[in-house]
Amino acid sequence: MQPPLLSTPMRYFMEVAQSGSVNQAAARLFVAASAVSRQIAKLEDGLGLPLFERHRKGMVLTAAGQRLAGHLRNATLDADHLLEEVRSLAGQAAGRVRICCTEGFAGGFMQEVMRELQGAHPWAGIELHVGSPEEVTQRLLRGESDIGLKYVVAPEAGLRVVHAAPAPVLAVMRPGHPLARRRTVELADAVRHPLLVGSPGVTARQLLDLACSAQGLQYRPLFVSNFSTVMLPLLREGDIMLSGLFTVSHLIESGAVVARPFAEPLLGQRRLQALSLEGRTLPALVSSFARRIVGAVDALSRRRLGRAGASRTPARSSSRSQ
Repeated sequence: MQPPLLSTPMRYFMEVAQSGSVNQAAARLFVAASAVSRQIAKLEDGLGLPLFERHRKGMVLTAAGQRLAGHLRNATLDADHLLEEVRSLAGQAAGRVRICCTEGFAGGFMQEVMRELQGAHPWAGIELHVGSPEEVTQRLLRGESDIGLKYVVAPEAGLRVVHAAPAPVLAVMRPGHPLARRRTVELADAVRHPLLVGSPGVTARQLLDLACSAQGLQYRPLFVSNFSTVMLPLLREGDIMLSGLFTVSHLIESGAVVARPFAEPLLGQRRLQALSLEGRTLPALVSSFARRIVGAVDALSRRRLGRAGASRTPARSSSRSQ
């Protein structure tokens, strides 16, 4: 049994902060909603300032509430990891790493990184949650994951960037595609072919829509999904799939597909980020895993740049010459 790390008012506050509802917090705590309300009022009276804004649809943290929630979340996570380290000294545990990532990383790339972690720390527990970009953010903010990996187009409040790297949207094709020999693909040419694209909430789709809007282009997607692993087997000889390097790197290595950058700068403005909760000190095991992610990202990027440089000589200089 784990000892309680927070006082009753603080625990009730954190439950309401996470759920945004007194009733939901009460259900999770197995107490009456009135008891939760009393503890929140007691905490606010003691601090002399409101921690929530009360709305008909729920409870929203004030600026002071956000600051307190962030501090308590970090303190709780640090205490949890300290308890795990104490248990490991007694032979009861060997630590754990909780990772979350978007679906595009969950295949070959993350499997290889986790394999390396298992080799270096054979008794460590590993938890991997795969979800949408918003899920990755929320799991980090709630302290449910230690490290997150996702594509981003703008900074996010409350999160610390452990590592960042360019992650342009690529046109992925079979080697026999008419555009496969070009060094770059112009969007106006790409939309003439059947497209396999992500759902509207996926960053590659967002940038595609913005770039098409800026040029007055329209496209009709052949297949739409928020899971690239579903779309990849459906990629035919004349199709183009929008994807990131880390989703298709294993297929590029095997020669099953080629991936070309777009000529439009807007489609190159996405970045890959490894993220953690702002203000949190990562335990040694988590930091070791984060370093392995960074090393794998850099190694894959270098291999990609090396192949691109090697292919420049036979490539034609004009993207419209074929």
